[in-house]
Formats: sequence, structure tokens, C-alpha cells
Amino acid sequence: MALKILALGDVCGSAGLDHISRKLWGLRRLYGADFVVANGENASGNGITPSQARELFDSGVDVITLGNHALHRREIVSFLDDEPHIVRPANWPVGAPGMGYTIYDTGRFRICVVNLIGRVDLPPGPANPFDVIDQILEKQKDRADLFVVDFHAEATSEKNAMAYHLDGRAAVLFGTHTHVQTADERVFPSGLGYITDLGMTGAADSVIGVQWEKSLAFFRGDMLVRFEESRRRPRIQGALFTLSDQGKCESVERISVE
Repeated sequence: MALKILALGDVCGSAGLDHISRKLWGLRRLYGADFVVANGENASGNGITPSQARELFDSGVDVITLGNHALHRREIVSFLDDEPHIVRPANWPVGAPGMGYTIYDTGRFRICVVNLIGRVDLPPGPANPFDVIDQILEKQKDRADLFVVDFHAEATSEKNAMAYHLDGRAAVLFGTHTHVQTADERVFPSGLGYITDLGMTGAADSVIGVQWEKSLAFFRGDMLVRFEESRRRPRIQGALFTLSDQGKCESVERISVE
């Protein structure tokens, strides 16, 4: 029997949270998803709170991944240490709160979910993600049946390179961070399912989650404009990965649901 993994793009603000609350259990049934992972680092618009993380879990998300905004809400820090199914970038400096990976047991598969952050056009500080994922794969190979990796990165090239690095060693690699869904889903020769970016779970009528009028004013030179979250036309974006009993990806399907 195949294993189906549903991965959801960056959850942005109340538009994304509310839409997941209304739609996700139905989508799990529709797609027959055995496991759901979502990037939640923008659930508050800029960061995530413990209550928002719990809302995602209650809505049907099994594991939450994060990114560069993970610690922007102070109240999440202790939650990261206490909650095993929310992970921050594994290549953050030693001493960062929380963990960079977790193992989730579906009953048939032990899935190791790893969160990485890119180093191209993002703030300096993280260790080399290619080296860090190698260390995790080696350390957890006897505890996990398969690996799912969220690479939270800006550069398409960095994500593409990671796919070649992980083919044959991980089952799923998806990119997050840009909030723009890419149309390059594919299965690599040795069984890695891949997409460069899952897109955004939030307002479709927006500029990556922000009211387009505010964003346009900024780009036209208004240095005093305050960005505000858009709630227009909420939409869930992501991808469905279908894996064989051997833990190899057989197909990848983009999803976009209003």
C-alpha cells in the first residue's frame, strides 16, 4: 500500500490558518494523505505563536517546519523545546532552541522530517546545509524508514543542488520561503520526490501574503507604508507525494485549493 505525504506551503497569517482549519481534514480524506507537514513560520504574519501551532495540529497537520522567521515571536521559544513535532532549521547555530528534525511514526513508516535553511541571499549564520543533512542522515538512518526535508531557501539553484545531493537518500525534498509555487515537480532517478517551492497557504489576492496596495505603494517609493496581511481569496498550496512500500517516491502532484 502506497504512503501519501501532503506537504503545505508557508502558512501566512489568519487567512492561511483559517483556511487550513476549514479545509485540511477534508483534503486529507480527498487525497488519502497518511501524513501532513506544513511550514508554519508565517502563521502570525511574521513568526508563529504556540496557540497558532496548536491550531495547525488540531486542523490536521502532523509536523510543523519553520524558517528564518521562526523566533520572531518570543513566546515560541520554550514551546520549541517542549513540542517534539515542530522543528526549526537544523543548521542553525549550536544552542538554538528546539530541534532541527523529528521522527513521526505513522504506524507503517517512521518518517524523519528535517528542516534546513539556505545560505544564499539570507542572513549569515547557519552552517552548511549540505554538511548538516549528511550528518543527520548518518545519525538517524537506523531510527527512520525514510526522510522528508523542508529546505527553506531563497535561491532556486541552492534547492536544485540539494535535490541532486539527496536523490537516493531521502524520499521527499520540497522548498519553502518564496511563497510562489513552482511548476517543476518531478521524481529523480533514484526515487526522490521534489518541488522547488510549495507556494503559500494564505491570500491568493496579495503580494506574497501582504495587501497588494501596500506592497505596490512601497515599491513606488512610499517609505512609510505599513504592510498589512491580506485575507482575500484564501488558498492552500502544496504538493502530494506518493511513495512506494520501499519508501521511494513514485509521483508528485501540485495542489492549489481555494
